[in-house]
Amino acid sequence: MTTLGAPGAGYARYTYRLRLSSAAPAALMAEWDRCRWVWNACVAASRAVHTAKKPCGPAMLDRMLTGWRAEHAWLSAGASVPQQQIIRDFGRSRAKALKDIKDRLPMRRRAGMPRFKKKHLAAPTLNYTRRGFRLTDGRLHLAGGIAVTVVWSRELPAEPSSVRIHRDPVGHWYASFVVPARVEALPATGRAIGVDWGVREIATTTSDAHDLPHPQYGRAAAAKLARYQKMTARRRPPKGRPASTGYRKAARKAAKAHRKVARQRADAARKWARKVVRDHDVLAVEDFTPRFLARSTMARKAADGAIGATKNALIEMARKHGRTVHLVNPAHTTMDCAGCGARTKHALPLSERTYTCTACGVSCPRDKNSARVMLLRAGLDPAGVEGVRPDGPPVRQAA
Repeated sequence: MTTLGAPGAGYARYTYRLRLSSAAPAALMAEWDRCRWVWNACVAASRAVHTAKKPCGPAMLDRMLTGWRAEHAWLSAGASVPQQQIIRDFGRSRAKALKDIKDRLPMRRRAGMPRFKKKHLAAPTLNYTRRGFRLTDGRLHLAGGIAVTVVWSRELPAEPSSVRIHRDPVGHWYASFVVPARVEALPATGRAIGVDWGVREIATTTSDAHDLPHPQYGRAAAAKLARYQKMTARRRPPKGRPASTGYRKAARKAAKAHRKVARQRADAARKWARKVVRDHDVLAVEDFTPRFLARSTMARKAADGAIGATKNALIEMARKHGRTVHLVNPAHTTMDCAGCGARTKHALPLSERTYTCTACGVSCPRDKNSARVMLLRAGLDPAGVEGVRPDGPPVRQAA
């Protein structure tokens, strides 16, 4: 079990819309082209040293960057901070992939090795540390002489340590500032809750008032999305030809529809998480990774439910308000009885929605039983501790 709940630990992101002048987009895209070239050069160098079975770490890539900037005048004309940061991002991505290979994780759970970033497919993203930007009179000044106007929808709670400039598929630019996280403590309630993730209902809890039904925002917007995607497919230019105005308009409409659905899911997740955190001091949450659902018959509905984003929103809201979150291993949670701790001999099929214990005879909805098992494994239900299986999987507590 992992427990999350160290007050004042970690960092938070505050994202704001940017208003750009006529010259700013071209300057930002020029910086991104240089960073993208550095990333692709790192991929090529990594593959070469991997073939030669030599180490390739960030220090080696930093020395290569110094040589690249001395060799290419157009590369040295850009700021060095975002180029150094993209090397850091490359190093973290490669290290994670190598660790997954070393740990012999299944292919569906491994992080892939870094690949080349293509010009028209990779989203522009620039990272600046504290020495690469400054805030003056409400404007953001980036290294390289780029100044943009920030739409301050809310105040920054502290001095930012870094900023990420990125562009969404619609074409809007945003600045995401990293600041130290603050804990806004809520009044204690003395209550605990267990949360089980699912597809029919996104979240089933031990409290009927805090269940999260599936909103199906993607299904509601499916017809509009399909119409825009057909428009984009009909107007797609031949290979090697520039895109027409009609194609760009259709692609923008499709991107706006996708963004609306994503914002609806995020808004519903945050509101539900706020309600759960406000009413409970301790949360026992299933440590569920829905990646394997992408290859099942429930892939479309699971993706529409955004289980992973909802789980992250709940953990982030609990951290913000100083609540404790126990991440429980999901192994055998649908087979254990929350009343006596007995385990069924065979896994229940998904079509069977009622759990009936063969030992004590208790019968209850399958997801409700799993939510209560979360509480028992986290040791949050004193009345049922005697019935907990001693060989249950561990529970993680994240800090």
